[in-house]
Amino acid sequence: MFKRLPHMPVFEPGWVWLAGAGPGDPGLLTLLTLHALQFADVVVYDALVGDGILELAGDNAELIYAGKRGGKPSPKQRDISLRLIDFSRAGKRVLRLKGGDPFVFGRGGEEALALVEAGIDFRIIPGVSAGIGGLAYAGIPLTHRDTNSAVTFVTGHNASGVVPDNIDWKAVAKGSDTLVVYMPLKHIERISEMLINAGRAPDEPAALISKATTQDQQVVVSTLSRISDEATAAALEPPAMFILGQVVRLQEGLDWLGALSGKKLRPNPLGVKRLDDSA
Repeated sequence: MFKRLPHMPVFEPGWVWLAGAGPGDPGLLTLLTLHALQFADVVVYDALVGDGILELAGDNAELIYAGKRGGKPSPKQRDISLRLIDFSRAGKRVLRLKGGDPFVFGRGGEEALALVEAGIDFRIIPGVSAGIGGLAYAGIPLTHRDTNSAVTFVTGHNASGVVPDNIDWKAVAKGSDTLVVYMPLKHIERISEMLINAGRAPDEPAALISKATTQDQQVVVSTLSRISDEATAAALEPPAMFILGQVVRLQEGLDWLGALSGKKLRPNPLGVKRLDDSA
């Protein structure tokens, strides 16, 4: 057990805390989530929550797997919500631990509403989403004043595991300079084709980040038309993130993890010349 963290709310029996575990690196946990891990009686965790994070749970905590992975037998969402309710009614301190941020393509809203319906007290603890933390570990900033002033987040598959047909992909393609697609790997070829058909340039910089922020992180930088083939050649595995836009070019200068392994970084990958750098 770690030293008690100061200024933290009391984790009361019968409460459910719905928390984000971040994209993988235990160092990206929030202090509030670490506090919850230390005091939870039950930790109900997802597939994307690694052992390094679970090791931070209290010695007496019961760890219960409730992960969902595409193409594999998984607990039904309704059953997960019912277990949270049952543990709460038994007087347990329940931590529902989800990868990334629970409200970013994480179905956290569904679980929280189930708690509301059951009259269960709960707290929401945001986490570092893979669409932010994962990109940073790949050396790709989400925004940069020389490349983009807007970002669009979109999921690469729906609850049935297929590319969402309720998304206006033409509007997505035209909506902002930078696109970040969660869970794209299974359908990356089709997603790339739809974006090209919607007007994005085939040679636009694109990248895929597999197992972001973990020791197994892989980054493939390519173009929109080639990213699918290169992902296959690199044998990338989920979970993965896809990013499209000129901001990907900055990876040549900001790949700080690569620099730790001896990679030489380019100080000005965009080739931008400024008359005034005081701003």
